[in-house]
Amino acid sequence: MKLVTAVIKPFKLDDVREALAEIGVQGVTVTEVKGFGRQKGHTELYRGAEYIIDFLPKVKLEIACDDGMTDNIIETITKSASTGKIGDGKIFVSTLEQVIRIRTGETGNDAL
Repeated sequence: MKLVTAVIKPFKLDDVREALAEIGVQGVTVTEVKGFGRQKGHTELYRGAEYIIDFLPKVKLEIACDDGMTDNIIETITKSASTGKIGDGKIFVSTLEQVIRIRTGETGNDAL
């Protein structure tokens, strides 16, 4: 089992969610986060004063999946979240040792 974590631009969330639903992904956890990468934020003007915005708003998606779905999920997120511009985000994949469904006590792939 794998945990796919993607950090994307907020306005791409609906596109990614719809694309994941089309490939059969049933569960996604979404968190609003802030951060920066190579782009190092940007400056904005407000009432004549210039402000430096260090941390940009992003959305973090977390998807627990079977090993066989991982590549398909990564490809789907990459295609649907891409704008071709800096700041599109990143995808991280980590191994899940154990998953337990609280309601039924199911474990492993049955809990997904």
